[in-house]
Amino acid sequence: MAGKRSYYECQQCGCQSPRWLGRCPDCGTWGSLTEVLVGAGGPPDGARSALRSAGRPLATAPVPLVQVAGVENRRLRTGISEFDRVLGGGLVPGAMILVGGDPGVGKSTLLLQAAGALARQGLTVLYASGEESLAQVSERGRRLGADAPDLYVAAETSLDAILEHIASIKPTAVVVDSIQTTWDAALESAAGSLSQVRQVAGRLLEVAKHQEVSVWLIGHVTKEGSLAGPKALEHIVDTVLSFEGDRHQAYRILRASKNRFGPTDEVGVFEMRAEGLTPVENPSAVFLAERADGAPGSVVVATVEGTRPILVEVQALVTPTGATMPRRVANGLDFQRVAMLLAVLEKRLRVGLGASDVFLNVAGGMAVEEPAADLGVVAAVLSSVRNVPVEASWAFFGEVGLGGEVRRVAQTEKRLQELARLGFARAFTAPAGATSLPTGIPITAVRLSHVGELADLMVPGGKMRFD
Repeated sequence: MAGKRSYYECQQCGCQSPRWLGRCPDCGTWGSLTEVLVGAGGPPDGARSALRSAGRPLATAPVPLVQVAGVENRRLRTGISEFDRVLGGGLVPGAMILVGGDPGVGKSTLLLQAAGALARQGLTVLYASGEESLAQVSERGRRLGADAPDLYVAAETSLDAILEHIASIKPTAVVVDSIQTTWDAALESAAGSLSQVRQVAGRLLEVAKHQEVSVWLIGHVTKEGSLAGPKALEHIVDTVLSFEGDRHQAYRILRASKNRFGPTDEVGVFEMRAEGLTPVENPSAVFLAERADGAPGSVVVATVEGTRPILVEVQALVTPTGATMPRRVANGLDFQRVAMLLAVLEKRLRVGLGASDVFLNVAGGMAVEEPAADLGVVAAVLSSVRNVPVEASWAFFGEVGLGGEVRRVAQTEKRLQELARLGFARAFTAPAGATSLPTGIPITAVRLSHVGELADLMVPGGKMRFD
């Protein structure tokens, strides 16, 4: 092809090669290199071209730091409490936010609701859909109550067309659904390729920072669960939100893994209803609402996500197996950490699990990653092995070491206060973590220094006793 050249680029890590390779030499992914056609002078810089065409200087004069206003007093609240919580208190002008999640989990629904909430405040919002027609977006918007006069909808996949719409209506926020379907005419690669995703995100970033337009990007995920076009895109944006949950269940969890304008460990809980996503103000009560009384293997664990304590039910089922290799299944828990805790039980307490299948589950679809769930996992497994139900008013939290020792975890007082608020009588935790509570809170913190002390409380085939 006269006047043009091509190279091959890995869609996972961005490694470039002059020829096609079956396996990426950098990240080792098979079949990830795709051809990218560029002009003879190399790939054009779309972002700088856009700045020149807009008549803006390529460089801005530096200003003293003390003269720059902060973002806290300029945040825009969407009115969706859980969404604002995860963002750190609201939307920051000029921020670029990436929302990823499995197909059908509700990403488009959430952002269309947020766009409608901003539009109802008199702010201009542009929703650029590259995957649905105007009629589809309009029908869904009416069902969600997002049909505000200041919410504009465009069915566009061309980046140049989207930028023209931004220059025309001057919105406060822009939703791009999705970045994998948006393409820049300056590149000849297919939409969704790493070069296109990086180019589109770069040009939108320039618009966001120079015009203080908040840009929300919806991103697809790969079969491994990571964001498509991954780290190159995550480094560009200011905030990365992951929308999690089983599409067959009602509850969804919005989690921040990166946030330049707020905490990175906050979560928001939503319930999917016919009228859209509804914020769940009291997740602990929701996750424990269907807990069965007197069921062996069921315990309550006090976790903390960001600044919010959340109580979840951890379930364990230990059953004999005839298979050569017993199964180990953990839903909502780190599998490697579960394997470590099972090894501690076998080594330190002589609990025979080698001929048994072990199934662990966090009810309600919540994913628990912090080590504070260790003591609850151990209690659930012991309860199932010995067929001893745990009192419904007892809860557990604490880290378990390889020696079987129970270690303290952060924000102990906040966990105890949440347990007391929901009527729990006892909380089993580490010795150093059992801090005193203000007078009048009816809960007792039970100090455990080793998991063996917990095992002594469970009489096989009987009831869990506590003297």
